Amino acid sequence: MFVIDKPDRAVFDVVIYSVLGAFYLFIVLSQMLVVILENRQPVKTVAWLMVLFSLTVVGLVIYFFFGSNRKREHFVSRACASQLARRSAVRFYQGGFPELPAEHKPLIKLFRRQSGSFPYPDNKIRFFISGEEMLDNLLRDIASARHHIHVEFYIIEDDKVGRLVREALATKAREGVSVRLVYDDVGCWNVKNRFFKQMEAEGIQVAAFLPVRFPKFTSKVDFRNHRKIVVIDGIIGYVGGMNLAERYFYQVDKNQPVWRDTHVRIMGNAVGGLQRAFLSDWYVAAGQTITDQVYYPREEECRKIMACDREPYVSRNALIQIVTSIPTAPWPDIMQGMILALLRARQYCYLQSPYFMPTERMLFALQTAALAGVDVRLMIPERTDKRFLTWASRSFLHDVIRAGVRVYLYQKGFLHSKTLVCDDTLMSCGSTNIDFRSFERNFEVNAFVYDKEAALHMKKVFQEDQSHCRMLNLETWETRSIWCRVAESSIRLLSPLL
Repeated sequence: MFVIDKPDRAVFDVVIYSVLGAFYLFIVLSQMLVVILENRQPVKTVAWLMVLFSLTVVGLVIYFFFGSNRKREHFVSRACASQLARRSAVRFYQGGFPELPAEHKPLIKLFRRQSGSFPYPDNKIRFFISGEEMLDNLLRDIASARHHIHVEFYIIEDDKVGRLVREALATKAREGVSVRLVYDDVGCWNVKNRFFKQMEAEGIQVAAFLPVRFPKFTSKVDFRNHRKIVVIDGIIGYVGGMNLAERYFYQVDKNQPVWRDTHVRIMGNAVGGLQRAFLSDWYVAAGQTITDQVYYPREEECRKIMACDREPYVSRNALIQIVTSIPTAPWPDIMQGMILALLRARQYCYLQSPYFMPTERMLFALQTAALAGVDVRLMIPERTDKRFLTWASRSFLHDVIRAGVRVYLYQKGFLHSKTLVCDDTLMSCGSTNIDFRSFERNFEVNAFVYDKEAALHMKKVFQEDQSHCRMLNLETWETRSIWCRVAESSIRLLSPLL
């Protein structure tokens, strides 16, 4: 039997460890070189270099799951996206180009050129700030469906709300209505497969968006579908911040904060934009291209249905663009639109977001608008649903308060609303948070509404929410403890990764 003497064993161990260390160092340095060559924003590059250098093996694992810019082959092809865009714009061309508001022509043209988002005229729009009210209306609209129902949410939980919607969809599927549902595989990581299998057994077509093997360990993995879309018969649409989970609609636990969110119901031509977004995602998730004109009702049909509708709309003649953003696009469309809206604002711009970890460009736009004399107000929750995100968000507040941005911390629960309103003429509502992930790493969708009535309504909602906030000022904010500052600044270094 071969035996290694103790001195020889020590030498052997040193050699083995040296080889392994050199090999690991080679992997880390090569990966760091890859990160540098990707030419990301400097703050992101530095953050990932810190992770790779300081966390040894763990850093490589974290980068593999969260940082690698792996291109997925599942994304919508340009040909498919172009085809869907043409289908969704049929009525737009048939009716001719609508008259565009002069003050928002640059913003409208920006979205049109970058992502093919058309401005659709003649839309009715209604807002929901109550989850229960939104759910009641959604279930009623589902029950009225005649041809198809398309549903897409980041989170669909197996709870009271999820089962209510599942049963409503199953009822329509049994009646012969075509029902399709897309859910994000990571967003629904804690939902058992049997929940969705039961949907399929009822005749509902179900598809998971970009499934991952270990979603429990990759809850923030890149390229997630964060959209919330419902399309019914191509004429009624829903978009906003609410997912299908009890906490968005009811106070589940007295010890937990009430969620305050915003969702909109659209009826009219702009639903074609929501349809395009859903069918693009359906192609990614299910591998099926759907471009049939039947999913885009003709203008005469729309007018007939809209004439019979008696819902209490805020506006009945709104010009709307449905704007999407995807992580592989050459430009971050929604972020650029928000920046342009801020820089072109003349009087005020109010924003709501559950998280505030802005990119350098968004931060600069907020500061520039405020320094130019625009009344810029930012509302975020006093406490988020995740402590780390609360610390990360607060680390950026000094930068905007110093420039003159009025910051309000919402105290009546957890503010999950994602809205923007400017100058009584423009408002936006959708799934996009003011953070790195929403702007650059997720699939998102927002409705940009160019309408005075809608803007004034959203302005009023913001002012009502403001009464449940405490306003920060620079003097008091700078008096917080050194430990808070250390925690905030430390987490800020990782904000591009959160």
